Amino acid sequence: MDFGKAFSYVFEDEGWITKLLIGGLILLIPIVGALTVLGWALEIGRRVASGQESDILPDWSDFGTYLVRGLKAFVVMFVYALPIIILEICPITLTAMAQGMESQSMASIAQIINLLVSCVVFVYEIFLLIIAPAALMRFTMQGDDIKAGLAFGEIFSQVKANLGVYVMVALGQILAYFIGGLGIIACGIGLLFTVPYAYAVVGHFYGQAYREVEGGNIVDATPAPAAGGDWTA
Repeated sequence: MDFGKAFSYVFEDEGWITKLLIGGLILLIPIVGALTVLGWALEIGRRVASGQESDILPDWSDFGTYLVRGLKAFVVMFVYALPIIILEICPITLTAMAQGMESQSMASIAQIINLLVSCVVFVYEIFLLIIAPAALMRFTMQGDDIKAGLAFGEIFSQVKANLGVYVMVALGQILAYFIGGLGIIACGIGLLFTVPYAYAVVGHFYGQAYREVEGGNIVDATPAPAAGGDWTA
């Protein structure tokens, strides 16, 4: 796992300023922006996993493809996040009931459950941070196939067998997201560069992990479907 390369390759692209700025502006579009930049980051992962040595930082000519890929990737991760969503609904419901009944005992129970749920959610979020690279890169490398990203048995086995690799990627993601947040120092304007930069770094880490885990067995099922294609596959 080449940490330095993940953080430095962006600056090797002659058009990195323009590409990151466009990414930052796209992120200003509610929902669509985040999905599109996610799809763009996964394209970076695909290029790295496929062994592409140059032109790793994509331009934005395939906006539609990135949007569809990002939407599909969101569906994949939403399924993995369902346990958290369900867990968080329970204490919210209990708290609302306690307030409605004005019961001190119910309020105390709700607080205890809230604390327990928070601990479980924290652990599960770490799990998601580790599992996401395997799930999303499997999805991407198999032609943006949602079913591939939800092959739980194969993905869990892959992560278990290569846990060290995915823990390293998780640490890289945390550092990248920290850097992404630093743009707020420049009155928030810097976020136009630092946030897409963080996405680009994470994409590179994802690609490195996939390449390291798969070794010489990499099969790239792209080209991905166009924006107007069937996204339910």
